[in-house]
Amino acid sequence: MKKITISISILIILAIIIVVLEYNKSKAEQTIAKQTFKLQAIPVTVTTAEIKDLNSELSLIGTIMAGSDVNIVAEAGGRIVRLHAKPGDYKSAGSIIAEIDSELRRASLQNAQAGYDKAKSDLQRMETMYKDGVANAMQMDQARYGFQAAEAQLLMAKRQVRDTRVTSPISGIINAKMVDQGATVGINAIIANIVDISTLKVKVNVSEKDAFTLKSGDKVIVSTDVYPGITFQGSVMSIAPKADEAHTYPVEISMRNSKTHPLKAGMFGRVSFTTIEKTQALIIPRKALMGSIKEPKVFVVNNNRAELRPVQTGSDSGTMLEIISGINPGDLIVSNGQNNLRSGTKVTIINKQRK
Repeated sequence: MKKITISISILIILAIIIVVLEYNKSKAEQTIAKQTFKLQAIPVTVTTAEIKDLNSELSLIGTIMAGSDVNIVAEAGGRIVRLHAKPGDYKSAGSIIAEIDSELRRASLQNAQAGYDKAKSDLQRMETMYKDGVANAMQMDQARYGFQAAEAQLLMAKRQVRDTRVTSPISGIINAKMVDQGATVGINAIIANIVDISTLKVKVNVSEKDAFTLKSGDKVIVSTDVYPGITFQGSVMSIAPKADEAHTYPVEISMRNSKTHPLKAGMFGRVSFTTIEKTQALIIPRKALMGSIKEPKVFVVNNNRAELRPVQTGSDSGTMLEIISGINPGDLIVSNGQNNLRSGTKVTIINKQRK
C-alpha cells in the first residue's frame, strides 16, 4: 500500500511539472510573437541609384611576367658530359648550356666527310671523261647523284654533331636546371629554363566595355607594393579578340624593367589605364551588392518591401559600382541591413544615404 501511494505521488509531481513547462512555453511563444509583430519591418539604409560620371581611370591588379620564358631543350639524346649553367647565371643567346657525348657522331661525321670527298673526286673525274667522250650521259648522272647523296649525308652528320651542344635560344638568366652532369637524356628533354626580365609583361583582365575602349599602344602606369610611391611606364601590347569563361578580355602590357628598382617575374602589379574616357553610368555603392561575383544581386525597396533582383555589373570606381542591367535610375537600393532581409520582407527606411 505504501509503494502505491509513493507511485501516485510521483505521477502527480510529474504531471505538475509538465503543466508548468507547457505554460512557460506558451508564454514564451506569445512574447516572441509580440516581438515579431513589433519588428515586422526591418530597419535599413538605402541609396538612390543615379546616373553619374564614372572615374576616367581604370585600375586593375595583374601578374608581372618575364618578357621571354623559354625551356632549353636537347635536340640530341645521350649522356651529358659537361654542364655550363646553374640557376642565376646570365647567358647570352647562343651560349653553350650543355654538351652531350658526341664520340660516335664525330666518327659518323668523319665517315661522311670521306664519302663526300670521294664522291666529289669521282664527279670531277667523270666530268673530264664525259667532255673527252670517254663516259656516257648515264655514267655522268650516276656520278652526280652519288655526289648529291654524299653531300646530304655530310650535312646530316654535321647537324648531329652540332646538336650535341645545347645552346641558349635567348639572352637571359637561368631560372632552373632540370638535369645534372652525367645524366642521360633523350631528344627533346628539358635541360634548363631561362628567362629574360629586361622587358616585362603584365597580364590583366578587363570588362567587355573597357575592352572596346582600350587600344594597342595606350600608355599605362604600373605600381607595386614592393616599391611604394614608385611607378613604372608601360603600354598596351595586345587585347585578346576572344573573352574567357568569366566574359573578360585578357590584356597584355609591355614595360621595360628598371635598373634602379628591378622587378621580378611573378610579382603582382597594379595597372592604371589613364586613357579611358569619362563616361556616364548607373551607379550604386559596392557594399550594396549581394551574392557572388558571377551572380550579383541587390535588394530594391518597393512599397516598403525588399525585392531581391539579379543585376549585371560593369566597371568600378573606388567604392562605387556600375550597374548595366537589373535596376533603373531612382530605385532605392538597400546599402545597409541587407543581410537580415529576404525577398518580400517588410522594411523601414531609417536613413537615406547620398553618394
